[in-house]
Amino acid sequence: MQHGKRGPAFWLLGALFCLFVLFLYGPTLTILILSFQGPSGGLTFPMNGVSLHWFRNLFEKQMVGDFAGSLQRSLILGVAVMLVTVVASFSAGLAFRSRFRGSAVLFYLAIASLIVPSILISLGIGLLYRVLGWDPAWYSSAFGAHLTWTLPFGLLIMFAVFNRFDRRYEEAARDLGATSWQTIRHVVVPILLPSLIGVGLFGFTLSYDEFARSLYTAGTFNTLPLEIYGMTTNVTTPVLYALGTVTTGVSVLVIALSLLSVTWLRRRRTRHGSDAGKAA
Repeated sequence: MQHGKRGPAFWLLGALFCLFVLFLYGPTLTILILSFQGPSGGLTFPMNGVSLHWFRNLFEKQMVGDFAGSLQRSLILGVAVMLVTVVASFSAGLAFRSRFRGSAVLFYLAIASLIVPSILISLGIGLLYRVLGWDPAWYSSAFGAHLTWTLPFGLLIMFAVFNRFDRRYEEAARDLGATSWQTIRHVVVPILLPSLIGVGLFGFTLSYDEFARSLYTAGTFNTLPLEIYGMTTNVTTPVLYALGTVTTGVSVLVIALSLLSVTWLRRRRTRHGSDAGKAA
């Protein structure tokens, strides 16, 4: 191993990396700091006191905006989209392991929405609902619009996962007398569970933060991204920053829970494998 002084290129690349990280997280850090201002605080520096006033104010009745309601709607919608994305992607992954008539056409139709501008999909679904005489709503039309965004990602992930899946595990389970359902439940799902958690994480975060596909499909009641957008021209207090801090915290919490779940599953699998080896 060679030891030597780091040259100018190292420090230049290090400085560029620090600037890149600052560019990514600087705005979020600024919002986080300003959200803890005192009751008489404004929207810019310098801060006027430090308190949790604006977080308490966030869930009180506002002159403009419905923070609590929009957050609740986005969470419910995100969880629903997550569940459907996981189930549909897993089922499609199982189905596409065997070629069938029209599989290529069905695949390209499933992922076509990735190349269509999101605003056009939102507009098209909103217009379709109005033509049919239905009222667009966050739990119906927006739910379908979000699935056009999350399902293609889920499908691509599961196709890649199943492409590397060793089917000898299934054959061994069937040789031991397991039915097809028992094989999926006790063999396939446990092995692919970390990947399913990843698909669920994609589904939730993509839905939770989605703006364009909600614009014409959310109906009367806004989801959280729409509420934040509408409030940027009306709210002149740090309560908007408090909302940004809370939504960022929710995203970080979801990611942390997913990583902890994957870590726990891997340790559990390793421990069971070690116990099985000792028993043998």
